Amino acid sequence: MNYLNRIREEVAVIRDRDPAARNNVEVLLTYSGLHAVLAYRLSHKLLLHHKPTLARLISQVARFFTGIEIHPGARIGRRLFIDHGMGVVIGETTVIGDDCTIYQGVTLGGTGKDHGKRHPTLGNNVTVGSGAKVLGPFHVGDNAKIAAGAVVLKEVPANATAVGVPARVVRMNGVRVQDLDQIHIPDPVAAQLNELTERIEKLENAASKPKRATRKKK
Repeated sequence: MNYLNRIREEVAVIRDRDPAARNNVEVLLTYSGLHAVLAYRLSHKLLLHHKPTLARLISQVARFFTGIEIHPGARIGRRLFIDHGMGVVIGETTVIGDDCTIYQGVTLGGTGKDHGKRHPTLGNNVTVGSGAKVLGPFHVGDNAKIAAGAVVLKEVPANATAVGVPARVVRMNGVRVQDLDQIHIPDPVAAQLNELTERIEKLENAASKPKRATRKKK
């Protein structure tokens, strides 16, 4: 696909997913997410042609104008939609599949503990809510949804919804995962104390019963 057709496809994606997008001209001129993605496409191609300095320069210029930082080394599939976009960071070894949606403030980053592959891999049709942090070299499956503000530190299965800090899966294939709530979590210490209390009560009851006198045989 040539660069002009790529632009048409990216614009069509925004028109399809954002009800606020009224026409192609508005999208081309005012959507920072589109500008950041197009700049990434160019910088990534330059990196593949062994021009890393120029690639990084373009990515930093795009970051200055859009508030979105995408490393040229990331591998991003087709039809990525970055909605609003301010504060989005996509690390060097990130892999993103086709038809993904990312909202503002999202970080696809590392923990600082890994080498080589340091950043996450997103499957196809993944949605990452605003402010979410996905940190580490693990996989987020196809059609997964990550809630706003979640901090994801481990793999998320396909068709799952992950929420919270740290994130946990609460839905699979649209069905709520059965999990203990925060009020009714069993307390092992309390359970042990109750068991000891019962044993003490039994011993006290046994000790309080009058002992039968034993007759001595003559």
